[in-house]
Amino acid sequence: MLTHFTRPQIEAMVTHIAGGKRLPAEVVQQICARTDGVPLFVEELTKAVVESGLLKETAERYEVTSPLPALAIPTTLQDALMARLDRLGTAKGLAQLGATIGRQFAYDLLRAVADGDDAMVQQELGRLVEAELLYQRGLPPQALYRFKHALIQDAAYQSLLKRTRQQYHRHIAQVLEERFPDLVETQPELLAQHYTEAGLAEQAIPYWQRAGEHARDRSAYLEAISHFTTGIELLTTLPETPAHTQHAVTLHVALGAALLVAKGPAAPEVEYAYIQARALCQQVTDTTQLAPVLFGLWRFYLSRAQLHTARELGDTLLRLAERAPDSTLAVVAHFALGVAQLRLGALATARQHLADATAGYTPDQRRTPVSHIGQDLGIGSRAYAAWTLWVLGYPDQALAHIDDALASAHALAQPYSLAWAQLWATYVYQFRREVPAVRAQAEAAVALSTTQGFPQWAAGGTILGGWALAMQGQGKEGIAQVRQGITAWRAHGAVLTVPYFYSVLADIAAHLDQPEEGLQALAEAYTLVEQQEERWWEAEIHRLRGVLLLRQPWTQRETAAAWLQRALDIARRQEAKSLELRAAMSLARLWQQQGKRDAARDLLAPIYGWFTEGFNTADLQEAKVLLDELEG
Repeated sequence: MLTHFTRPQIEAMVTHIAGGKRLPAEVVQQICARTDGVPLFVEELTKAVVESGLLKETAERYEVTSPLPALAIPTTLQDALMARLDRLGTAKGLAQLGATIGRQFAYDLLRAVADGDDAMVQQELGRLVEAELLYQRGLPPQALYRFKHALIQDAAYQSLLKRTRQQYHRHIAQVLEERFPDLVETQPELLAQHYTEAGLAEQAIPYWQRAGEHARDRSAYLEAISHFTTGIELLTTLPETPAHTQHAVTLHVALGAALLVAKGPAAPEVEYAYIQARALCQQVTDTTQLAPVLFGLWRFYLSRAQLHTARELGDTLLRLAERAPDSTLAVVAHFALGVAQLRLGALATARQHLADATAGYTPDQRRTPVSHIGQDLGIGSRAYAAWTLWVLGYPDQALAHIDDALASAHALAQPYSLAWAQLWATYVYQFRREVPAVRAQAEAAVALSTTQGFPQWAAGGTILGGWALAMQGQGKEGIAQVRQGITAWRAHGAVLTVPYFYSVLADIAAHLDQPEEGLQALAEAYTLVEQQEERWWEAEIHRLRGVLLLRQPWTQRETAAAWLQRALDIARRQEAKSLELRAAMSLARLWQQQGKRDAARDLLAPIYGWFTEGFNTADLQEAKVLLDELEG
């Protein structure tokens, strides 16, 4: 937005530009009237009048020697800027060429595309600098030049005929390719832009792809989205050929991956990009891009908690890996199936798939197209394995896996994978009820995700950070933060993990002795479980419902006991030993209160005796205290 000066500011600026000498009042009046207070316009019109020869310079002021014609002052900023360029003669052409290169350009590139020798080019550039159209930094041949204002560049550029502009752009692109390979490597968007403006879409598209990949590799995902989208749009202007279709597949896959990171895996744009890519895959014989397409769709449907669809896509990926042995594809397939089976509550199957993914992963797989999906597969496999191991009853192995994943993420220093690992570590620490660790990791995940633009991971960290706040005595603030995080998580279309998040809210409510609020949250969780069949945390949802019902004086204990028994049955069916332990403890406490000490001991002792690790965790320590009471 342009800044507008007041009348006194304009008058002061006019006097300054005129070397401290006052201009006639009628001239200042015309400048004020026609510039609308825009500083650059004031500057240009003042210089145009001073250089016009219509004013006489004296020791203290400029005077009008004859009636001043109205048309002596250009009526538009474009006119004013062009008038100054025209007065520079041959230097105007060099300004137009520089404007075609960009707002800023290097001497060596301008020299390579300009006619004339060094002396002539430097002389003309000097005139542009002296006229204050360009700023100069350094000396040729290392000099850099920058147009004083974008409007000056625009005026010089727009003064070229369209055909001439296209010729200039083509020439600049060709010179860059031939003589500036380092610039082509580090800034492919320059080639892409020049070929596009030259009307050469065929040559521009590969550079838009390279520019997008370059942006993606440095985690500039919004920039990558822009580059990939431009390449796709240019492809629509070309004839439909097998080569163009294959290129469209590549660009849509790359676009989907960038959208997945920037907007969250559940964003509708992600599905659209991959659906387009899948349709294009059916038109080409080269099916190497099919796996990245299926994996991208898997990420979308998983986040939307369409778990059976996600599992089917995992099965398809595994069949592809079996037909054409590929170590990376096998890792992807086992990872996809492991995560889907975990979410569906098939914990033992999930554990095996995730173990296979972890064992098959090698760092060089990061360079394959199917791995360009945001998170590192090695880190992801270990993090999800940590979840699975904790639920299955191996809290120490879970901690070792998540710590390993975190260490790898820090070493990789790839922001998306690190933010993801920090959030997943927060979950594992929350399972283990390690409040300070939850708060520390949640805050780290939120900070990194906010800085880098990963809204869904920021929302997840907000939720778990709220739980930690509540457990540390800030109940009201904690509940508000959890609710805020759930709203933000769902705002991006994500449904996955929401039942667990509502159970976190219910856990806080139980901690604060607010059963009604907790039961309302669990009703939301239960509805989602039944709708989406995300069942890995189902037992805990039922257990918390039983616990909260017992806090209501009018609840019949048999009703609460039924929910606790249901939690126990589900956990046993899923082999979810950690959740079975929690359900057994809650039911044993109830029976203890009812005088059924022996039954309570017989229920709790076998599940406690099953554990071989994790005896320093809160759950097992509480179970030991309760068991001692029952045996005393």
